[in-house]
Amino acid sequence: MKPWHLLALPPLDEALIRTLLEPLGDRVEVRVPAARDRASMLAALPEAEIVLGDWTGTLALDGEAVAAAPWLAFVQQPSVGVDGHDLPALTAAGVPVANTAGVSAIAVSEWCLAAALSLSRKLGEADAAVRAGDWPQQGLRPRELHGRRVGIVGYGPIGVACAALFRALGCEVSYWTRTPREDPGHTDLETLLATSDVVVAVIALTPETRGLIDPARLKQGAILVNAARGEVVDQGALVAALRAGHLAGAALDVFETEPLPKDDPLRALPGVLLSPHAAGVTPESTGRLIAVTVDNLVAALDGREVAHVVNGVSPIIRRKFADSSVL
Repeated sequence: MKPWHLLALPPLDEALIRTLLEPLGDRVEVRVPAARDRASMLAALPEAEIVLGDWTGTLALDGEAVAAAPWLAFVQQPSVGVDGHDLPALTAAGVPVANTAGVSAIAVSEWCLAAALSLSRKLGEADAAVRAGDWPQQGLRPRELHGRRVGIVGYGPIGVACAALFRALGCEVSYWTRTPREDPGHTDLETLLATSDVVVAVIALTPETRGLIDPARLKQGAILVNAARGEVVDQGALVAALRAGHLAGAALDVFETEPLPKDDPLRALPGVLLSPHAAGVTPESTGRLIAVTVDNLVAALDGREVAHVVNGVSPIIRRKFADSSVL
């Protein structure tokens, strides 16, 4: 049997990609686009049977890209988010799309807890004051997290990990998710937003969740922590809520436009913790991501079920034609 044609789209050096994919052996022929641009990706897709996705979303598989890949049998996305791909188009083409669910749960949940603690205890303001020569022991008014209400929007692996960490600190945790869970603490979204002292967003971006969280609906004096996607929160409304003093602060790892523009008003607002979409980036989570990605690709080649298919297509990967010599 001829090797599978694997098109690798991650923004990595080609030699590194080939090293990472060495466990696949000679069962795949690894290719990369001639350049990191859409035209080069489209030019490479007609022969692709497997696509290893680009976690930055720069080279996403939209409807046109799916149509350009008649032999495509499997997309492995090396990230949790798959919002850049046209899932309906891939589903209609019978192409399963798998992500790496759970690999960043520890890293992201730790960031969410650290961010909430930083804002509650006013660590940024205290550091800046001391560096400036001040000593504001009485003026900062930090708050403890213990005993406060924490509402988690989204209850996948990251949301579950967040709940465990905040509960360990003595917080009263509730959550909202589109998929029913048996875990205690589920509440409706309006109640969660209106009653939580800390709102943590860790939900996937879909057409239904775009603009899901309006900061004006949060409790007066609440803190918002967003480690989901920037578009899940109405960013303009967030700026307005912070300027008006409706919110006590916000910690943001994600933004509507990334990198965050230099003139974005969030850069100048006090009580805002900004992070470069790196909450899930640790050596440990990267190691887990690579392991899950390679394991799934090996399973695909072996004819075993791949894990974490997100679009409902059969997890058994089959070539479009048994004899791929036509490629």
